[in-house]
Amino acid sequence: MADPLGLITTTGTLPTEIGRGASSVRPTHDGPSFKDVLKSQIDEVNALQQGAREAVEDLASGKRDDVEGVILATQQAETAFRLLLQVRNKVMDAYEEVKQIRV
Repeated sequence: MADPLGLITTTGTLPTEIGRGASSVRPTHDGPSFKDVLKSQIDEVNALQQGAREAVEDLASGKRDDVEGVILATQQAETAFRLLLQVRNKVMDAYEEVKQIRV
């Protein structure tokens, strides 16, 4: 398991700098931030919704005739949106829990 706070050393003891300043302990990030991942997922859901909207408009105007493709596009967009909404709800629940923590 990774040590995001840098508090676990190889000897099993805590660093001596704890409490002297939080700036001395910096976590290392190897991948993208949560914000970047969330933004890319929002952009992807938006693209799916736009594609589904275009598919429905094309079907209505007669540019397409594959109803199955339109249904598939709308279902994918709806499922992606519902998943993103659940992620948002979990993040808001976590935020509410953090707000309740007394320091």
